[in-house]
Amino acid sequence: MKIFIRILIIVGIVIAIPLIVALFVNGEYNIKREITINKPKQEVFNYIKMLGNQKHYSVWVMKDPNAQMESAGTDGTVGYMSKWNSNIKDVGQGEQEIKMLKDGERMELALHFIKPFEGHATAFMQTDALGEQQTKVTWGFYSKMPYPVNIMLLFMNLEDHLGKDLQDGLNNLKGVLEK
Repeated sequence: MKIFIRILIIVGIVIAIPLIVALFVNGEYNIKREITINKPKQEVFNYIKMLGNQKHYSVWVMKDPNAQMESAGTDGTVGYMSKWNSNIKDVGQGEQEIKMLKDGERMELALHFIKPFEGHATAFMQTDALGEQQTKVTWGFYSKMPYPVNIMLLFMNLEDHLGKDLQDGLNNLKGVLEK
């Protein structure tokens, strides 16, 4: 009986420690990358506000060109929704909706991930003129992991992983627009 109680205490401690640690882990993450594109600001913005163009630069969309894609609304306008469903685990299933457009300057998107995990995030793309023929594009991503799964942030390097995907997408965008 004493051994059973000791085992229960040890199991309880093993379970309690990560739950206690998770109380002190910030579950929010905010990642952004930027690039300079040698094109006028409005031309760049007009291209990125069209979510259908992501198939030419977004690494996530490009991972599965055979993903089932659906859309609702008018691309490039507030309320437009793009949905995807892929058998590739890294792509999964989800949807994104244009929530805000400030013409020539900023687009904000609400993302809903369905598979392989449920989650919500906010993304934005912003254009800033550096000259008549030069535009800085910033692509950002914000989300929050709820307690207790926020403890995973201690073991995940989202800044490198997600940041790399954002930067690769921006590099692709630059290649497409400067072609």
